Amino acid sequence: MTHPLPDNIFPLLEKMKEFSASDLHLKTGVPPVYRVAGELRRSNLDPFSADGGEIERLIDPIIPKKRLEEFERRGALDFATTLPNGDRFRVNIMRSCDHMHAAIRRVRAEIPSFESLHLPPIYAKLAEQTHEGLVIVCGVTGCGKSSTLASMIDHINTTRHVNIISIEDPIEYLFQAKQGIVSQREIGLDVDNFADALRSAVRQDPDLLFIGEMRDKETMLAALQAAETGHLVFCTLHTADTMQSLARILEFFPPDQHTFIRSSLANGLRAILAQRLIPAIDESIQRVPACEVLLADAIVKEKIREGADNDLPEVISGARDAGMQSFTAALADLVQNEAVYLDTAMEFAPNREQLLASVRGIKTSAQTLVHRVKRGGG
Repeated sequence: MTHPLPDNIFPLLEKMKEFSASDLHLKTGVPPVYRVAGELRRSNLDPFSADGGEIERLIDPIIPKKRLEEFERRGALDFATTLPNGDRFRVNIMRSCDHMHAAIRRVRAEIPSFESLHLPPIYAKLAEQTHEGLVIVCGVTGCGKSSTLASMIDHINTTRHVNIISIEDPIEYLFQAKQGIVSQREIGLDVDNFADALRSAVRQDPDLLFIGEMRDKETMLAALQAAETGHLVFCTLHTADTMQSLARILEFFPPDQHTFIRSSLANGLRAILAQRLIPAIDESIQRVPACEVLLADAIVKEKIREGADNDLPEVISGARDAGMQSFTAALADLVQNEAVYLDTAMEFAPNREQLLASVRGIKTSAQTLVHRVKRGGG
């Protein structure tokens, strides 16, 4: 039995917290769909009608009125909204077959700590010891990049007297002035695009620049130049791992500029942090990150400058004591620490043979299920 749809979007947003849902999808012909622990689950509400009018009616109260023309022109729009209780949501609305669809992500009001995100110690160390250069956090959509960056930036905000300027599309976590002071600028509301925002940001006496996403040549070049000139720059890339991040940076530029970009990157880069979220054994946690960490030490800088990127996976694997870490090593640690099951880790492993060779005291989900049944029956 299904129930009627609400009159506005707010009850659906409030249910996200109740369900521990990361995302809410609104599409014609189906009921509202939540993503919980990485899986899509349909609600018990009536489906949206085929004409799309119900979705437009639900979403209308939260769409920034000054950006409606942009949505009509582009057919898509990103923005953020906040409930009276402080819960924030990142919203994307789009035209699909001339109907409005929406994808809404819940952004927790409280900025998470390193511990709550289950990040390795190198993340805190980087936040404490890095004062200039470029730090890239990468991963696929929904891997927790925004939460990781918010945690790192807020740690710096809490412990240093710095001027923080963020450029985001849209603003997700709201930073409050602590030891540092903060200005957050949203694309479409406060400034037209990332490139214009960065050009003005370097004249605003920043100590830390946070660029929500690297999208084009101009933004990447401005970030590299800021990092080279003594600023601390945090940014995200939608790439799966460190190797893809380096390749993507070069793709922004024509081949005849690659030597210059490699030199600039070698000078300014401090770290590339890639992460994937893995289903956890502990159901209260749901998912934990497996993190690949590349630190720009002298050897890494030389490899980047010389174009020897294919040597970097071996460098990462051989520098565990320095804080570097491969995805395989991260997955092995999660299995050894009984944070994830081996069979789950195998699904995400870039090299299954290496993972099997790295783990000891194997525990699989099937074995634990048998244990739970026996315990419940006894």
